[in-house]
Amino acid sequence: MEKYICPCGYVYDPALGDPDNGIAPGTPWADVPADWLCPVCGLGKDAFAAEA
Repeated sequence: MEKYICPCGYVYDPALGDPDNGIAPGTPWADVPADWLCPVCGLGKDAFAAEA
């Protein structure tokens, strides 16, 4: 699964999810809720870019 990176440097890895914020491991980016925020800086999903 593709990883997504925030401008602050945080990487969302679907294999790891974000369990501290309600996103279970194995959750694809498309299934992360639209109102989820970067756990480091608070930016929304729209600020993330697919990691090359």
